[in-house]
Amino acid sequence: MHSEVNEKIIALLNESVEPLFETDNKYSSLLDKIGDACFVLIGEASHGTHEFYQARAEITQQLMMKKGFMAVAIEGDWPDAYQVHRYLQGLGNKENWKQAFDGFVRFPTWMWRNKTLIPFFKWFREYNESLPSSAKKLGFYGLDLYSLNTSMQAVINYLIKIDPEAANRARERYSCFDHLGTDPQTYGYLTSEGLKKPCIKEAFDEVIELQHRAFEYVHQDGLSEDEYFFAIQNARLVEDAEKYYRSMYEGRVSSWNVRDTHMLKTLNTLSDHLERKFLKPAKIVVWAHNSHVGDAAATEMGSKGEVNLGQLVREHHGDINTFLLGFSTYEGTVAAADDWDCPAKHKRVNPGMKGSYEELFHLLKHKNFLLDLRKNKELEHYFKIPRLQRAIGVIYRPDTERHSHYFFTQLTNQFDAIIHFDKTTALEPLDKNAEWDPENPL
Repeated sequence: MHSEVNEKIIALLNESVEPLFETDNKYSSLLDKIGDACFVLIGEASHGTHEFYQARAEITQQLMMKKGFMAVAIEGDWPDAYQVHRYLQGLGNKENWKQAFDGFVRFPTWMWRNKTLIPFFKWFREYNESLPSSAKKLGFYGLDLYSLNTSMQAVINYLIKIDPEAANRARERYSCFDHLGTDPQTYGYLTSEGLKKPCIKEAFDEVIELQHRAFEYVHQDGLSEDEYFFAIQNARLVEDAEKYYRSMYEGRVSSWNVRDTHMLKTLNTLSDHLERKFLKPAKIVVWAHNSHVGDAAATEMGSKGEVNLGQLVREHHGDINTFLLGFSTYEGTVAAADDWDCPAKHKRVNPGMKGSYEELFHLLKHKNFLLDLRKNKELEHYFKIPRLQRAIGVIYRPDTERHSHYFFTQLTNQFDAIIHFDKTTALEPLDKNAEWDPENPL
């Protein structure tokens, strides 16, 4: 009986998928499906797969050129992404593209410091330069909140230029964190144990002061509204990062929800900023892992009380305004570490596990394809019972793969569409170390 059901699902999928051939317009059908959605969230099944990054870049180019998308917002830190933003907006020598990566020094550096992104960044800058002089340039922003110390310093640096007395007040407030050096997790531990008072009031007060002085700062000579926006977002990040690092010791659900809620707040604030700037509704592409992009309510995450960015964007902006795109792969290689803060290694990805979507997709007649998951009642019926789905982050542990990397999902509720590449290859880091072996994946 089980095999009969699988045969029916395979036959249905073979009729439903759209093969991806190597052509210039291979994503034209996807753009039609996206329609007028203003928030397109594009995932990845790992943080170290070339094909996911390459496809994401190609789709984003099409969205910018053909559908008027104004910005890319990434699963990366706000101040780090701002260096890319400034390069893409025309700062510095165009040929010195490496400067765009200078902010990405925190583990895992290969997520953004990799060779796959170089052509995209070069194209992005050239596209901005090709726009009419009266047109607003497109931007690149970070949604994440790990940059507690960098963001505090960015707020102070901004105020030094515009209001030295306010810079001194910011230093005084942020000195609440000072003696901890550069380890925000130590701050979270000490406050959770009652060994240090929380700095939430100081972080909040800095946001309030910047908000109260907004008109004055934006209208001073020599500094732009974009620079104020960059500073106030760093102050908001400090406030949310303070909550995040405290919540790490309250349980994973708590810290995960703080992080993804911050991403939504940042995305919404960015949307408002772009609407004021472009004088029309904002259109933003989001790049993040499948675990952030796919609706958590359709996964094991939701049953544990976790929410994520994809779910929150759907709830806040509606299904019509939101498009969630996931990726999957059956086998290949990946750039990943053995543990946190360890070097990137060239690792072999195990074939998809029995009972997983990856195994199911491997059995189809087309190896690389696009699958529209909306308004397909038969597919909804067969996928009502959750299946296993793989998620590889920055760490890959093939020896404990079922426990470490698989969870149950209802695919038709998780994404609006999914792209499957049956065999994929690892991202190539810009900064290779002695443990990276391009010829012999581990």
